[in-house]
Amino acid sequence: MSGLRVVLVAACALVDPDGRVLICRRPQGKAMAGLWEFPGGKVEQGEVPEQALIRELGEELGIDVTMACLAPLTFASHTYETFHLLMPLYVCRKWNGRVRAMEGQELAWVKPGKLSGYDMPPADEPLIAHLFDAL
Repeated sequence: MSGLRVVLVAACALVDPDGRVLICRRPQGKAMAGLWEFPGGKVEQGEVPEQALIRELGEELGIDVTMACLAPLTFASHTYETFHLLMPLYVCRKWNGRVRAMEGQELAWVKPGKLSGYDMPPADEPLIAHLFDAL
């Protein structure tokens, strides 16, 4: 297990007024295509996870989020074949703009109790129980 690079990715559970959580389907041509995940992305050099998440949510979903609206919930730590993923998960209930698929990805608003019915990457699956308990 040693020698693997650690990849830091920030993810967000956007929660709408009905208590549903947004998940996105990874598009064809990307690793793990077809699997559902929480929106977010890699933390770039010089960014903190919250800044990366604000940037990614703007790029992927066309919404504006402020740091004050991101509440840390839990994190995933998962070893894949070629890297180790460390992924903090934040909850956000307030944003500006209308959520839309800016990169052609499929979007779904899902009640927390139904999330386990969606195929997700191995790192995302343990997060479902935390979300269910928190929401």
